[in-house]
Amino acid sequence: MSLGVVVVGAGYWGPNLIRNFMKSDDWHLRAVCDANVERAEGVIGKYSTVRAVQSFEEILDDDAVDAVAIATPAGTHFDLARSALEAGKHVLIEKPIAATVAEAEKLVDIADANGLTLMCDHTFCYTPAVQKIRELIQSGELGDIQYIDSVRINLGLIQPDIDVIWDLAPHDLSILDAILPADNRPSAVSAFGVDPVGAGRACVAYLNLPLAGGGIAHTHVNWLSPVKIRTMVIGGSRKMIVWDDMSTTQRISLYDKGVDLSAAMDREQRSATLISYRLGEMVAPALTEREALGNMVTEFAESIRDKRAPLTDGRAGLRVVQTLHAASRSLETNGSLISLEGTS
Repeated sequence: MSLGVVVVGAGYWGPNLIRNFMKSDDWHLRAVCDANVERAEGVIGKYSTVRAVQSFEEILDDDAVDAVAIATPAGTHFDLARSALEAGKHVLIEKPIAATVAEAEKLVDIADANGLTLMCDHTFCYTPAVQKIRELIQSGELGDIQYIDSVRINLGLIQPDIDVIWDLAPHDLSILDAILPADNRPSAVSAFGVDPVGAGRACVAYLNLPLAGGGIAHTHVNWLSPVKIRTMVIGGSRKMIVWDDMSTTQRISLYDKGVDLSAAMDREQRSATLISYRLGEMVAPALTEREALGNMVTEFAESIRDKRAPLTDGRAGLRVVQTLHAASRSLETNGSLISLEGTS
């Protein structure tokens, strides 16, 4: 039996959620809630049987509504999600899950106390490419993760209320959280940024994130690039991955390349030894192309039915917000390394 869902917010992101919930056999889209009813009606379409409603309280009182998907500005996420959870509804929230760490922690606690699913729409985590990368890392095929370099740059829209870290880095941080084992996630963050155009906030930034397993992740985000680049290079002790999200023909390349040194050597012996480079073949894993949001709404439904945490659950959303706040603190203190110890 399909689950009843209401999408709250028919603005920028809401229509994408609406389209995917309507296509899914797991869901019955019962209504779209927006302060501007005419906008909601325009998204739904003239001949749709889906209701357009203005009252959020109305949908919370509807027993046919099992879940609420929130696609409104970040500053409204906490109040809407808290009300929905307290009304017994499962909740999906557009990133970031909340505007502050305290708000995100509170939402996680309420969901746990009520036995409800709280999920963050970290869309990139549901792309076939990221799911394949997660599979390769979790299976051990890459070996120990030595480094991750990600670049997310474009000549983008300078946001009026947030800097480039809060605008673009959540994508990369959520991907790191999804693909890395729990015991090898970032342990700290340092951030450097500049505002060369006088926007009043960082427009170019670099994040360094030491990994708990001894490797390092680095993220470059930039609103001022003349070209759009979306790449990630992952170096493992056995194999390496290059992911180019702008490529339509070969998104992932898996390289059997690396540096080999005898594990029996101590540090002094290694420094005096010629390095052996492994130059194996490159393969391009086949990916079954499917819209990420389609995978995401399926995961939301299955996690509810199976009573399990989804891949990007409330705690994953909380970890991203904690890292963003730590990055902001680092930015204010000239790149000091801020520990993420104690994050959930």
